[in-house]
Amino acid sequence: MTRDELENAAESLADAAAAADDDEARDRLENQATKFEDYATADRGPDHGQLARHEHILHDIADEEGGDVADHVDDALEAITEFRSTLEGV
Repeated sequence: MTRDELENAAESLADAAAAADDDEARDRLENQATKFEDYATADRGPDHGQLARHEHILHDIADEEGGDVADHVDDALEAITEFRSTLEGV
């Protein structure tokens, strides 16, 4: 089962990584993109806590990088929020 919202988040994060000038930010974004690709096809998706940790990391990167990177990260965060609305719990 593919979780479209998480796949969209992964794609946006890959775009953000490509737009990043800073090597460390690029690596962090590529790592995040890979994790969301894995979540998109895993037997069980991430829970609220896992997603909250990712959101925190992504907000930090967007604040540090700004510009196109922040725009792509914002797109990813929107997709994550859409996915979270389908989860039970918090």
